[in-house]
Amino acid sequence: MSLDRLRELSRAGGLAENYTEVAPLLAGLDDTGLRRAGMLLSKVDASVVDGPRLTVAVVGSSALQPIEAPLTAQLARHGFVPDVRLGGYGQYGMELRDPGNPLWDVEPDLTVCVLDADEVFDHLPTPWTVDDVRAALDEHVAQVESLVAGYRGDHVGALVLTTPPLPRHWAAQVVDLRGRAELGIAWRGFESRLLGLGVEHTGVFVVDLNPLVGEHGPLRDHRLAAYTSVRFTDPVLTALSREVGHIARALRGKTSKVLVLDLDNTTWGGVLVEEGPLGITTGAGPVGEAFTAVQKAAKQLASQGALLAVCSKNDEDKVREAFATNPDLTLREDDLVALVANWGAKPDNLRQIAEQLNLGVDSLVFIDDSPSERGLVAANLPGVPVIAVEAGEPALHLHRLLADGWFTTQRVTDEDRVRGERYRTERRRLEFKERADSLGDYLAQLGTEVELFAPGPGEVGRIAQITQRTNQFNLTTVRLDVAAVTGALADPGREVLGVRCADRFGDHGVVGAVFTSTEPDGARRVDNFLLSCRVLARGVEDAVLRELVLGARDAGATELRAAYRPTAKNGAVAGFYAKGGFSLVAEDGGAREFAHDLAEAPAEIPHVVVRAATTV
Repeated sequence: MSLDRLRELSRAGGLAENYTEVAPLLAGLDDTGLRRAGMLLSKVDASVVDGPRLTVAVVGSSALQPIEAPLTAQLARHGFVPDVRLGGYGQYGMELRDPGNPLWDVEPDLTVCVLDADEVFDHLPTPWTVDDVRAALDEHVAQVESLVAGYRGDHVGALVLTTPPLPRHWAAQVVDLRGRAELGIAWRGFESRLLGLGVEHTGVFVVDLNPLVGEHGPLRDHRLAAYTSVRFTDPVLTALSREVGHIARALRGKTSKVLVLDLDNTTWGGVLVEEGPLGITTGAGPVGEAFTAVQKAAKQLASQGALLAVCSKNDEDKVREAFATNPDLTLREDDLVALVANWGAKPDNLRQIAEQLNLGVDSLVFIDDSPSERGLVAANLPGVPVIAVEAGEPALHLHRLLADGWFTTQRVTDEDRVRGERYRTERRRLEFKERADSLGDYLAQLGTEVELFAPGPGEVGRIAQITQRTNQFNLTTVRLDVAAVTGALADPGREVLGVRCADRFGDHGVVGAVFTSTEPDGARRVDNFLLSCRVLARGVEDAVLRELVLGARDAGATELRAAYRPTAKNGAVAGFYAKGGFSLVAEDGGAREFAHDLAEAPAEIPHVVVRAATTV
């Protein structure tokens, strides 16, 4: 039905006008359906579509036309308006070097460079030796390194490279088994050096194709490669497109935050109310180990910043008993930041979880074995990705959970590793708040401390992450990657401040960022101000704003300027600057410009202790 609706819109010429329908229609399609949908969507002129446009250039050393449809579909299913541009056959070296190439008439948000092995072997003499290959690989990786450095100097968009797997037909031409092993060693070293580029360069990401080929291969169709120079099969290019889609999500701050687990026949086997806390299937045995693998993977994701929650049709007391008493469970209640178990509608319960965590419902990813429950969530919460598993096939649960990189991020930070514990600590704060006589008493006893600091190299990833993930308290919603934050820190005309926060219950860590710049007339401008929702409504934002006003005045600025740019999620902060003593000087379609004359600073926040900016 989803594909039929897309075809109907395409035939009527209404895809561009009705593009908001596209992402939900794509959500339930398999790879074949997505490819067919991508063929329709690739005909849409992105420039006439109202939505978040994402321009992706694809270059490589082979013909890559078959990637256009799956890549278009993958980007569209994540809510982007894709503008996919293909480079010429085998011209990637020239295209990456030349910023004036027609491919760059619009600066791409992302460039994907797909490398393949034939380019190395095609330049060897006949016959060749392993030493010849080793020398060619050294030369080739040096060329790629030069291309990467040049591209990063000429373009602001991110660059994605792929490693080229070694096809058997090349390795098989070495009949000496020892020599074949040496060829494999040399090739792995080459791939390792390519992977290293993703570590050495900000804004460069390297996708290892070997796991994708192992999962989705074969690598190539030999007739297609010989007759059309297409050296990758459709399944491999589709898998690569899926990876690129999640890299794009990460770059645009759309990384999901919470994995919400159904329990019966999803996280453990059996039905809890029938089997009892000790009768559910988990732990030893083939079936139990399949469920344990899901629990271990969830815990692994949580160790890197994903939050874990439960949404289950069950009796809450029995769920808590199972987590407390079943010795074979890997997950425990302490691993969760929210647990909602009742017999109500799951869309309502997912909304409750989002509200408890003070997050948008689109921050959730939901996994469930029931088709009816999945359908209900998809219909009522189209922004929530739904992972389908089957009760009778627990061996596939782990694969389904990890098939999409919903929690892919540019860099895991120290903040990510302790995020779950901080949310659990927040529960204790809420309990303390409920016991307080009044909000004022709560705030006075909370003991909130704020520190403004100049980020060092260790904090750059976290500052970039804040710009990408913060939606509610985000005054201008300018998303920055690590490279952009690094550039801002190096610019003498700009200042970047991080915001740390702590209270009697513990350290919140880095919860905010402020970007400012000096304008030609001597005024200071707040380019953006961002703060995590978990520290809002306790005076932190007001205390930081006061410090910005005092800092601008002490620096001799003529005034402090700031802007508010409306989005679907930041409406609650539209009046923030006006409340802080700024005057509205211009307004256009909801966007507002403010200025503060610095004559009088905002009032001090008595229950917040501020430590002025320090260099880390």
